[in-house]
Amino acid sequence: MASNLTSLLIEIIVSAIIVSPILWLVGRALVGGQKAKFTDAIWIVALGVIINAILGMFIHGIVGIIVTLIVLLWLIRHFFDTGWLHAIIIAVAAIIALAVIVFILGALGFGVLANFISGVKLLISSSFTA
Repeated sequence: MASNLTSLLIEIIVSAIIVSPILWLVGRALVGGQKAKFTDAIWIVALGVIINAILGMFIHGIVGIIVTLIVLLWLIRHFFDTGWLHAIIIAVAAIIALAVIVFILGALGFGVLANFISGVKLLISSSFTA
């Protein structure tokens, strides 16, 4: 139990450090600085990880992925005070931005950092199917 709680805490911290700034910048660009605050991006990521962990215990497979994506879109919609379409655009743009950053870091020779970020993305995506 303590191991699961520790890994959840590590996942929240790492996700907040890596994903929150990207989510915040994309949200700020699309809905403005008044609606997309950095603390909101941290809350979206932290609550997303926690809710995903809880849902992962009960819902598996494609249904679990769909439910988790809906929850994450709802979190973006709620915290950034926007509509569903903007939430989808923000989520897709954040994923694309993260992929571009990983590619650029890899091209610049920051292979260790790029592998770390890719590993975190893999950890996050694998928890969607857990």
